[in-house]
This record gives sequence, structure tokens and C-alpha cells, in this order.
Amino acid sequence: MRKILILLLLPLLSYSQFSYKGYEYNVEQILKDHLKFSTIYGAVNGGTSVSDVKQFSIIDGLQTSTIETPYDYSVTIGIRKIARFGHENKAQTFYDGTESNYTDAATVGKIRGVEYLFEIDYARQQGVDYIDQHHFVRYSSDDDCEDPLCVNYFAAKVEYLKDGFADVEYFELSERYRFKKDKHLAFSIGAAHRLAEPYGYDPLEEWVLDNGNLHYTYLAIQEGYTIDIKNSEYRDPSGNVVANSSDVWKEVVIPTVLSDYSTRKRNELSRIMQHSVVIGFDYYYYTKSYWLHSWGNILPYHYDDGNEFSYHNYNNGEQWYDYSGGIIFGRKIDKQLGIFAEGKYNKYWNREWYDFKLGINYVIR
Repeated sequence: MRKILILLLLPLLSYSQFSYKGYEYNVEQILKDHLKFSTIYGAVNGGTSVSDVKQFSIIDGLQTSTIETPYDYSVTIGIRKIARFGHENKAQTFYDGTESNYTDAATVGKIRGVEYLFEIDYARQQGVDYIDQHHFVRYSSDDDCEDPLCVNYFAAKVEYLKDGFADVEYFELSERYRFKKDKHLAFSIGAAHRLAEPYGYDPLEEWVLDNGNLHYTYLAIQEGYTIDIKNSEYRDPSGNVVANSSDVWKEVVIPTVLSDYSTRKRNELSRIMQHSVVIGFDYYYYTKSYWLHSWGNILPYHYDDGNEFSYHNYNNGEQWYDYSGGIIFGRKIDKQLGIFAEGKYNKYWNREWYDFKLGINYVIR
């Protein structure tokens, strides 16, 4: 498989040798070194979703219907090369695509140099289909870096994230100056550049009347729906009857119209670039009985380029705070009792996504 990946990079290998400050570099050898010890994985997981739900109606006598939710599944493919921290154990023989490694979100890795993850998940959960993607390459360097291509006190990360359930998608590049206070704690400051859809934009705002109500009927007509009040028929753009009463029209059809319209209008807009200042820290302490790994980032200032759909326009022209962070804590109190807590949290453009777990272990002797 490694040979296949190298073949895909043959255009780069045509420039397989170059020199810099008296050092000779072999591109092919560099690629082999970075692919060494990486893991390529693919997996299919599945299982029963929520149970069938019965619905009852008495409009035309007692009627029942069953809502069936298809089984859950996920198809995962990826490649990763990420050094494990001391608190991380590879309990499984194989990667099965269900792993949740909180340290993947950290700004820097355990080792100096390049680490990477490229993973795609095609999944269905509770009847909802979505695609998740998480790709990143991160590089960290401390002092005493002797290679001329290495930059002292430097950290960089290129990341693409698409979370279908959180409905967030962005591409981010950050580069930072990194200062190590001691062997455990480091601070960083630099710039972050994010490419994303114009979050904050509300396509329905132009349809809101002066009294605060939404002019949904006219919007639906503009979208191709037709209304026959006399015969109580409401038809979609294809001519199909979708409602026979105003209640069904307002409670069932209109929400779909608004959702489809909002999604379409958002997708029509181009992605915009956001340049921000980023300040962060990372802390790592590990012993066999106690460990703490934490990191945090805050983006307190964002450049306003005057774009019509800049998030500044949806925040009264003011600055805002975006931030992310994570913590992994474990404590073995004695040979029998142990506690742990792990989690990560993100908030960009007032959109949140997070997950956590905590618990206690007690071994009976």
C-alpha cells in the first residue's frame, strides 16, 4: 500500500533531489519516512437503529401507521500517523473506524515533526444520512532544531473538518510562535485563516414582516407551490397535492419549504475567508498513576474585510470570541480505584460542537 501512495505522488518525485544551505534532500526518501509506521484503515460498522414507532389517527376512523427507521451504519476509510501520548493505549488490534481520540484535536502532538490524519465517514444514524470528514497535518518544533528546514519555536496545523450532525464545515490554517515555559507547559500566539460558508447569514430575514411574522405564503408561492383555497388543495412545484387543510399546510409543509429554501440559499453563497489572531496553550503531564493533558485556543480578534456576508455584520459590527479546548484527566487513587474525565469543546461563529466522557473504575480484589 505504501508503494501505491508513492506512485500517486510521482509528479513530486520528478523533483526528487534538492539542496538547501548545503543539505541534500531526497523527496522520495522523505515521503517514505513520513509514511513509515502510518496506518491505513477501512471498516464497515452497523447496527439496529431506534425501534419502530406506531402512529394513530382518528380523522377517518381509527387508523394506524408505523414509522420505520432503517438500520444505522458507517463506512470509514482513513490513514493516520499520530504518536500516542502516555495516557493513550492501543487496546484494539485493528482500527475499526469507531475510535474517538480526543488528542487528535490538540494543537501540537507528542513528538517533534509532522503528524497527520485523513478520515472520511459515510454514515446513517437514526435515519439521517451524513458525511463526516476530518483531515489535518500538524507540525511542531521546539528549540535546538538543527535541520535548516526546521523552524525553532514553531507550530502549524492545516485542518479540514466537516461534521454532519453539528452542521459545521470549514478549512483552517494556523501558524504560531510557540514558547515552552517548561517541559510541561507551552504558550503560542499567531494567526488563523478559516475558509467557511458565511455563518450568521439568515436567508429568511428578508421575508420577515414589520410585525415580526414571516411572509411564508408568498415565499412558498415564489418557490413554485400553488394554493387552491376553494378546494383546499396545496400543491408542490411538481403539482402533487401535499396538504388538504391550512393546518397541515402550516404545520407540515411550510417547515419543509423554509428548510429547503434556507439550505439552497446558503449553498448558493461562496465561501469566505476569515483571518484571526489566535492565542493558545498546551499542557502535558504524565505518570503511571496520574496524567493531565489539556489545551485551549481563543480567537479574540478577526479582521473585517468589509465583505457583505462577513460575520461582523451579524454581530452588530463588533468583535467576538471563538474558542476551542480539550482536557484528558486520569487518576489512579490506589490499586483498585481510579477516575477519569475526557472531553473537547468548540465554538466557532456561535456554533457549538462537543463531546465528553467521565467515569470511575473499581477493581474488586
